[in-house]
Amino acid sequence: MDLLNHLALGFETALTLNNLMYCFIGALFGTAVGVLPGLGPVSTIAMLLPLTYALSPVSALIMLAGIYYGAQYGGSITAILVNLPGESSSVVTCLDGYQMAKQGRAGAALAIAALGSFFAGTVATILIAAFATPLSEFATSFRSAEYVSLMVLGLVGAVVLAHGSLLKAFAMIVLGLLLGMVGTDVNSGVQRFAFDVPELSDGFNFVVVAMGLFAFAEIIRNLEQAEAGEASLQKVSSLWPTRTDMRRAAPAVVRGTLLGSILGVLPGGGALMSSFASYSLEKKLSRTPQEFGRGAIEGVAGPESANNAGAQTSFIPMLTLGIPPNPVMALMIGAMTIHNIQPGPQVMNTDPALFWGLIASMWVGNAILLVLNLPLIGIWIRMLRVPYRLLYPCILVCCAIGVYGIQNNLFDVMLTLPFALLGYIFHRLECEPAPLLLGFILGPMLEENLRRALSLSRGDPTVFITRPISATLLAMAALLLIAVLVPAIKRGREVVFVEED
Repeated sequence: MDLLNHLALGFETALTLNNLMYCFIGALFGTAVGVLPGLGPVSTIAMLLPLTYALSPVSALIMLAGIYYGAQYGGSITAILVNLPGESSSVVTCLDGYQMAKQGRAGAALAIAALGSFFAGTVATILIAAFATPLSEFATSFRSAEYVSLMVLGLVGAVVLAHGSLLKAFAMIVLGLLLGMVGTDVNSGVQRFAFDVPELSDGFNFVVVAMGLFAFAEIIRNLEQAEAGEASLQKVSSLWPTRTDMRRAAPAVVRGTLLGSILGVLPGGGALMSSFASYSLEKKLSRTPQEFGRGAIEGVAGPESANNAGAQTSFIPMLTLGIPPNPVMALMIGAMTIHNIQPGPQVMNTDPALFWGLIASMWVGNAILLVLNLPLIGIWIRMLRVPYRLLYPCILVCCAIGVYGIQNNLFDVMLTLPFALLGYIFHRLECEPAPLLLGFILGPMLEENLRRALSLSRGDPTVFITRPISATLLAMAALLLIAVLVPAIKRGREVVFVEED
């Protein structure tokens, strides 16, 4: 009964004219972001964070959430029709979606992607609503020691699940933690690593770091690449799949939804990992694995359902625990702190309209996306033909104005430049900046809770292993590290033995 009352409050909030408008804007803009290669939800949300100052907290979060899950929808359109993934999680869709389009079945692929995403989004939203209250109640039993262990698990998960070298991911986490230490020490009131610069007395602004590492760095990377020619667009005849397509796609949609819903909650999880895992699962379970890569509809249905489910269930740890499982959720936490809202289990009690309004808006947003996606395909594809040399000056100006508007301070705009160069260098060195952003967000909270836990235990570090929940979380972090390090050590030994032979 409480759940129904909460959902009633959520729909009452989400269905106001103002919030409906921002939900529509987020879904529309998110689809455009998914269609256009090179942007992505992380850099786009980083660009739009300053604009949320003028909005109410619930309207801002509804719009930003719409951009995130809308990008998962939009990425499938160009992946299927042009073999060009507009969003990273749609890379897998290119494998079979484009082959279906070449066979004259583009409409079936697009319809299955849209329907599968809608089903997955609906189920994932139900899961968020169902598990939000018990998880929040469980989180209220957390003390400083448990929060420290939870954050350690989140950081370890970000290292383990990051792409590329583990050592580079670990270095990014450490650098993010160090950047989070810049500013005034909460306990002593002494400035740390500020180099007597008054503007750094409060540390680096989150928007400045996110904008530089993702938005500006993305522009530099895109300018480095030669502009592609006009996209080779596959024609769309009929948008309705056959009964055979529906029969083959339905089990893949269900499996992708369940898999994405689970993986989305994990630290470092989300849409990208969910889509790859779903494709691998469908190929293993298929009676005709040889069809994958040649137009198997399961190769579209599973990943597209998984990436949307993973995108939405990643809100669960952010909303209930205040821990971001991926970079987009780190930006969402940044949006909440901009509006003086402390993420965590207390949000449900202190601002239930915001909490349940955001959850209810996901249902509304998924319905809007289903209506938007298929009729507007022609418009989305035409956007690909806009030369990037015309787009990036507008993006730069909007970003600069947004950063300046945070504190009306030119220093913030100038500070984005070194972070932009840093983000570009990380790209060239194949260092993923997402763990850095997670470290930057969690660093101050980790330090504050670590000090508080040690102060309450009078300096006894065993408090982290004597408390059951804290010890369990640390054990999970240790198991994650062991699971990844053991194969790497074995491979290293094999290489040594081969060289000796």
